[in-house]
Amino acid sequence: MLSPEHYREVERSADFVELRKKFRNFAFPMTIAFLVWYFLYVLLSVYAVGWMSTRIAGNITTGLLISFLQFVTTFLITWLYIRHANHSLDPLSSKLKAEIEGVNDASA
Repeated sequence: MLSPEHYREVERSADFVELRKKFRNFAFPMTIAFLVWYFLYVLLSVYAVGWMSTRIAGNITTGLLISFLQFVTTFLITWLYIRHANHSLDPLSSKLKAEIEGVNDASA
């Protein structure tokens, strides 16, 4: 078991700071973008009822299309995060884990 001092040392390490920075640089902008997109949908639903009920094809309206795109956006963000984590976060976190556990890269 690691001591609290060791955890603080890891927390101050350059690799940990970089890992946190890479995560935040992805997560915060993506969260803000999605919330803006979601609240735009909500505001359009409340204040642009006529436009949201405009038929595009058959019974499909702009509101229905935008609500469907909310789901598409969720899956897109998930895919982008997985890709970001696999390429940027996981290698760095594996390196940190190995350093914390005292395992050097040559034996891994």
